[in-house]
Amino acid sequence: MNKPIFFTILAALGCVLLGQVSFVPISLSGLWGIVWLILVWRYHKQNLKPFPKPILIIFVLVSFALIYFHYQSLLGVEPGVALLSTCLFAKSLEAKNTRDLLIVFNFALFVGASLLLHSQAFWMAMIVFVTFVMCLMGLYRIQTGLFNQNTLSSNQLKQDIKQVFKFIGIATPFFILLFIFFPRLPPLWAIPIQNDRAVTGMSDRMSPGDIARLSQSTALAFRVVADMYQFPNRKELYWRALVLDEYDGVTWTSSIFNQHAKNTQSTGRIVPYQYLPADEQANWIMGLEYSIPQERYLQLYQDDSIRPTKLIKRNQPIQMYWLGRSTAEPSVLAEHQFELNTRFDETRDQKAQQLASKLFEQSHQHPEKYVQAVLGWYRKNGFVYTLSPGTLGGDRIDQFLFSSRKGFCEHYASSFVMLMRYVGIPARVVTGYQGGQPAFDAKSWEVRQLDAHAWSEVYLDGKWKRIDPTAMIAPQRIDTGMQDYLAQDQRIWGDQQAKAWRLQQFKFLKNVRVWNDYLSYQWQSKVVGYDAEKQKNWLSKLGLDSTYGYVVVLIIGISGILISFLFFAWWRHRKQQAIYQRMILKFQKQLPKHLQKIPTETFQTWMQRLSLTVENQQPFEQVIVLYQKIVFLEQMNRVDLQQFKKLLKDCAVVIKQDQKNL
Repeated sequence: MNKPIFFTILAALGCVLLGQVSFVPISLSGLWGIVWLILVWRYHKQNLKPFPKPILIIFVLVSFALIYFHYQSLLGVEPGVALLSTCLFAKSLEAKNTRDLLIVFNFALFVGASLLLHSQAFWMAMIVFVTFVMCLMGLYRIQTGLFNQNTLSSNQLKQDIKQVFKFIGIATPFFILLFIFFPRLPPLWAIPIQNDRAVTGMSDRMSPGDIARLSQSTALAFRVVADMYQFPNRKELYWRALVLDEYDGVTWTSSIFNQHAKNTQSTGRIVPYQYLPADEQANWIMGLEYSIPQERYLQLYQDDSIRPTKLIKRNQPIQMYWLGRSTAEPSVLAEHQFELNTRFDETRDQKAQQLASKLFEQSHQHPEKYVQAVLGWYRKNGFVYTLSPGTLGGDRIDQFLFSSRKGFCEHYASSFVMLMRYVGIPARVVTGYQGGQPAFDAKSWEVRQLDAHAWSEVYLDGKWKRIDPTAMIAPQRIDTGMQDYLAQDQRIWGDQQAKAWRLQQFKFLKNVRVWNDYLSYQWQSKVVGYDAEKQKNWLSKLGLDSTYGYVVVLIIGISGILISFLFFAWWRHRKQQAIYQRMILKFQKQLPKHLQKIPTETFQTWMQRLSLTVENQQPFEQVIVLYQKIVFLEQMNRVDLQQFKKLLKDCAVVIKQDQKNL
């Protein structure tokens, strides 16, 4: 093996490792990383010999053990891709001849494509593409005889990349044509997600600090494509995740009742929109309040949360309908629901219970007046919104309401719900996101992790009504959005996190983040999301409403591309010919077949043969002399070319006259 081949193997393995880092256990990616670094060191030392077999066996056994220990199986998508990657590394370590290298590069193409089983995001597609280019470069070097060379120069690398991209450029028009017009089939299978690997910005439980940690991230949570003028204004945009209605004094969780499916039929005006999750492994969909899904694999549940019926990876836009501000009819809570949403531990938070009883009596036991009294009590007692409130212990509601009085949305939603329950009013916590901001292209709406939020729902007049106590303490958080609020008042962070936030707001970093999110959005919506329905809608605008029309377009398109390539090849060949050669070809076409140039003849021999067939031999002698001057003395100028053309024309005239006389 030589250095050019070894370099392409290192690059391909590096891309595979980079694509796997976020999805395989740290121990396994660390082992692969160590092996890759050893290969880089051997490349630098020009030690290109295969590894000893005992080391290979140990590497494979340790890798297989780590895979089985982490996944508890060697079967499935993630352990399967990890096994393939292990085999690729092992084969690369033992490669020693051309046959081994051909196997390595072809196998790397397969492993690279399998990375898309982990993710179909734009960044993963770029990694797969680079892997593809590196493998083609390796195969190109083998097939062009560079296997026996031992140097790798920058010029050679540029030349190889140029040749590979030339091949890719030839294939690209066919790929685009097939992508657009080839009939799209519905998904024949889906990529499952392991139950312990499904992740999202939100959790199915809430403890102090969870949403604060999300609020420290500017990462994109999801994107909405819709006519935002048909949606409520910004402060009314509550993107719902799920309901938390069981509290043990420390953590809020969701009860089993919320797992029951709910059937909802739209009766009024509906607003369609598309939801594009940033995380393709999300457990649920953050739909705008009173939304229903249109995808078959999604289900609406009793708490109005939207979750997939089976966990699958899907990096495509999701069709949703917003049913308006509220379509719920008044209904009576079942006995077990009422008991669940008024439940509390009477031995905890005695001071908070006494406060609730006092305010409830002052409100004449009127639920709506009591809600306003509690919100007014928050406003009058010096509560502060901060993401660094410190820790709470023991009776947490009492500590928050009467001691620290510092917190974020989790603290306010949790304490407010408990103050409702203390007087027998059903209430629960809802988690999700609030607000968002328009994308820089003004064609979509972005919601980021820092927009994570928690609010309360209170059962009043037979309906669940949203009450957001955070809006009473920090109205700017709701009105202008978390990002603007943090920029205006960085004291919210506390001393430790302020520097990290300011770093994220550097203009360059913000621009990189925005453009990365925009590219991901275009990739999701235009490429990954180009399904059968979108193809049908788009092609119907061209008047193609049947599969027969698609086939006709494909045939015409492929024929057109082939003709274009042939014309380009002819034009390029013609352009590469010297002017005097084109003059000779034009002269030859004017002659009878038996007088045309024989492939074995030189120009001088040919002209001498033609001169023997005519009486006037002078033009032939002159054109031979001028040809030698142009070709061999390289004295080609405009005057000589014009004279050469004139002499060939004179020769043609002489031959025609002689043919007439015969």
